[in-house]
Amino acid sequence: MSGSPLHTIKKWDPLTSPGTSAQIIIKDLGEIHSRLLDHRPVIQGETRYFVKEFEEKRGFREMRVLENVKNSTSEANDQTLPSCKKAMQDNLNRALQTLKVANQTICRLQQQQQERTNEPLKASDERRRAQWEEIMKEQEKWQAAVDEEHKKAMERLREQYTAMEKELAKSVSF
Repeated sequence: MSGSPLHTIKKWDPLTSPGTSAQIIIKDLGEIHSRLLDHRPVIQGETRYFVKEFEEKRGFREMRVLENVKNSTSEANDQTLPSCKKAMQDNLNRALQTLKVANQTICRLQQQQQERTNEPLKASDERRRAQWEEIMKEQEKWQAAVDEEHKKAMERLREQYTAMEKELAKSVSF
């Protein structure tokens, strides 16, 4: 059997055989890849359209507009901005001086108002102190009167108990 023609047949390999379905599939996959994932042709077309749109159709219109913007900006930086800055500084200095004067006036008015409100407070404080002193003097008088009354009551009780002791001693001695 080793000499039979069946044993000498090579195995069939789809990748090595020309015109096989594997090669066709690989070729189709390459085309699908280039159509779906390779965007270079589309980008190149869009780039050409963009360049054509801006260079041929519009000419130098954008360049003129940009040049006008540049000139306006330069003029504003060179002339308008310094004059505005000077005017602003002058006006701010005047406003600052006015505010300082107004602040001083307000402080002076506030101090006067505080003094006016403090005068009645000082007077009322003095009245309260005088009233308090009167109340304290009267309290001392009442305290002295109560202390005196207490002493008298204590003296009467002492006398009463002394009299009761004497009577008790007389009645016990019988």
